[in-house]
Amino acid sequence: MAQSGKGKLNYRCPSCFLRDLDIDMFYDKEKDEFYCLRCQFTGKESDVLNMNEMVRIRYKAMATRFEKFDFD
Repeated sequence: MAQSGKGKLNYRCPSCFLRDLDIDMFYDKEKDEFYCLRCQFTGKESDVLNMNEMVRIRYKAMATRFEKFDFD
């Protein structure tokens, strides 16, 4: 999803992203935390970044082309 407007960077919701949904999180200035409207996930910026880093493990080899398969 494209980031709309200028301001604090939008992050993907880690809970939704685990289910292959690309949902942006919203930022609450009063509570200083991010939240998702779809799944009710809430967390600080550090929590969101750590969980999104764990999700990236799924896509580690996405840009790698596999040409040889040695199953024997």
